[in-house]
Amino acid sequence: MSTSNDPSNNASAGKCPFHAETPKQSAGSGTANRDWWPNQLRVDLLNQHSNRSNPLGENFNYREEFKKLDYSALKADLRALLTDSQEWWPADWGSYIGLFIRMAWHGAGTYRTVDGRGGAGRGQQRFAPELGLTTSASIRPAVCCGR
Repeated sequence: MSTSNDPSNNASAGKCPFHAETPKQSAGSGTANRDWWPNQLRVDLLNQHSNRSNPLGENFNYREEFKKLDYSALKADLRALLTDSQEWWPADWGSYIGLFIRMAWHGAGTYRTVDGRGGAGRGQQRFAPELGLTTSASIRPAVCCGR
């Protein structure tokens, strides 16, 4: 795969321009998975974005759609969601705010600066291997109930 910035090169189409080069190894960075298993399947190729995979379409105007929202109703719905304690999982002191903060903190704490993967942007804590981590034990019921 070429990392050239040549616009006629289709291999670089749709790729993030900030991660075009392989990260430089720094002192003490350790051994990467690719060092141990150089012939592993490259699943990163599945993570390319294009307009063809956009469910909103090319003419979608986020700003205009946002203006159509009833902000007061949205705020009321969120307030009800946070304070409507469920019998099958009672809220701590009548509020789920602590749980939401924990889930956001956990998601953000998985971001890797080396390759830009992880983080809360895609909700990866819903899937293995992240959901199976011991640090995910307190959020696992919330993730499973939210499906």
